[in-house]
Amino acid sequence: MTKPPVILGVQFGGHDTAAALMVDGLLVAACEQERYTRDKHSRLFPNEAISDCLKISGVTINDVSEIALTDDHVHYVREMYLKPALHDTERIAFLINDINRIREAYGMKDRVRNETGFSGQIVTHRHHLCHLASTYYASGFDQALLTSYDGVGEVDTGMIGLGRGGEIKVVNNENLYPDSLGLLYSAVTHYLGWKHHCDEGIVMGLAAYGDASKTIPGLNRTYRSVFQDIVTETGDYSYRINRSWIAYHKVRDRWISDAFLECFGPKRRADEAVTEHHMHIAAALQERLEEIVLKQLGRARKEFGLSRLCLAGGVALNCSLNGKIEQSGLFDEIFVQPAAGDAGTAIGACYLSQARLGGVLRPKPNHNFYLGSRFSDEDCAAALKKAGLAFERPDDVAVWTANRLTAGKIVGWFNGAAEFGPRALGNRSILARPYPADMKDYLNTRVKFREPFRPYAPAVLAEHTREYFQIGQDSPHMLIAANVVPDKAVAIPAVVHVDGTGRVQTVRMENNPGFRRLLEAWYRLTGCPVLLNTSFNVKGQPIVNNPNEAVECFKRTNIDVLVLGRCCTEKTQEQA
Repeated sequence: MTKPPVILGVQFGGHDTAAALMVDGLLVAACEQERYTRDKHSRLFPNEAISDCLKISGVTINDVSEIALTDDHVHYVREMYLKPALHDTERIAFLINDINRIREAYGMKDRVRNETGFSGQIVTHRHHLCHLASTYYASGFDQALLTSYDGVGEVDTGMIGLGRGGEIKVVNNENLYPDSLGLLYSAVTHYLGWKHHCDEGIVMGLAAYGDASKTIPGLNRTYRSVFQDIVTETGDYSYRINRSWIAYHKVRDRWISDAFLECFGPKRRADEAVTEHHMHIAAALQERLEEIVLKQLGRARKEFGLSRLCLAGGVALNCSLNGKIEQSGLFDEIFVQPAAGDAGTAIGACYLSQARLGGVLRPKPNHNFYLGSRFSDEDCAAALKKAGLAFERPDDVAVWTANRLTAGKIVGWFNGAAEFGPRALGNRSILARPYPADMKDYLNTRVKFREPFRPYAPAVLAEHTREYFQIGQDSPHMLIAANVVPDKAVAIPAVVHVDGTGRVQTVRMENNPGFRRLLEAWYRLTGCPVLLNTSFNVKGQPIVNNPNEAVECFKRTNIDVLVLGRCCTEKTQEQA
């Protein structure tokens, strides 16, 4: 009897390295390397992520049928380096300076074998095809438009496909490096003083405070007009980044050109105050991104006639853009892969290999992305004892915790398997009341230690979603920004952004029973079906991955209560 395929997906060769494991078409584990080595958006080989995937799945590397890699590395070398160098002298220098990167890419399969000890078949899949597969097969939509927008994969910076009956057909991949919406966003993130390929979400949040129609100081031009010059449409699904404004295609880590600096002034230092000027730049960037993507989606909706949309790629983590797509009414429903960034390509590679090995693979709705590390109550108790913390095991953890939340306590909530992707969805979360308004300020300054303008997300009992948010569908992965119903905003001010939106997470029992029971207990006590939910970490660090890290974060911050599985502790007045 033929054994079912066991596929190990590996994302390595860029940022957000990760692993995923699929058994007979069922995704059973997915882990991000950053959680283990504590280097945010890790570029390290995902040894620990692979080991945990194998452990969770109960298999060894010898049980794996095939390792699926998330990039075609030979295609990458040819298209990114060799072909451009034939026609552009500056690209010869770029090639020479990147020779170690080229060697690493060309020898990728050997590197994987050396790291894992795997002797079986290793296959490669195109980067953006992995993105499309990761969102299509998990969406449950038999027919859907599929899109991937990100920085760059091999040489493509995006891809549009059609999903029909389990088959993916690519209909457009004409946008090539350096024409990249994702890289432009990273370039401006870098200019504004934050880390590229890391802090783009900060710029997205800042954009709501700006006004693209304002005039740039010292110039007779608006911020909007400059970004319209930076990004121009060249076809129904193509655009061009004006080379005079960027430098990332010529010199690595330079990002923006002298012309950009002449127009907008010096790059902001990380310790420098954020001004209205910076806000207007962020607003113009965000506005132009939304314009380009929405126009392309409108044309694709008309041309291909598909009423559902699946999104992936790093740009799909932009929940403000996703909110505009949902609000546009172009599609009956959208699905955003919760690990839409490059980590999620490990899942897509698994799907593509499963389809190759096991025949036609049909989409199945999958909202369970709690696929990472998990620990027993004994592990949790051991971490608390090691730290010298007294704890109890209440009969009903949800009710016990809800009572503390009602009293205004900040709760570190560590429960079940870790989420795969950048959003904490109720298993590695910091939780608080969504009121009063200054709860947001307290969390930013005393718990998360981050910029004061950054918003927090509302988690809501799914059946109450439309009472509080203007959204026409579920949003279980906190990736769609929805307008808050105006007369409800006063009830949940700590989770309402300056533009009147909230990055909503809808919670159903089938998605997360433990978190759902907590929300229900909170609702019974307060009559409010919304909680403030943010990731269990502080600025600049990955989400906590084990009980010891949760305890350390609890001790170092002004979190009042820590729930580790069934083990609960709270600070005394002296400790607080």
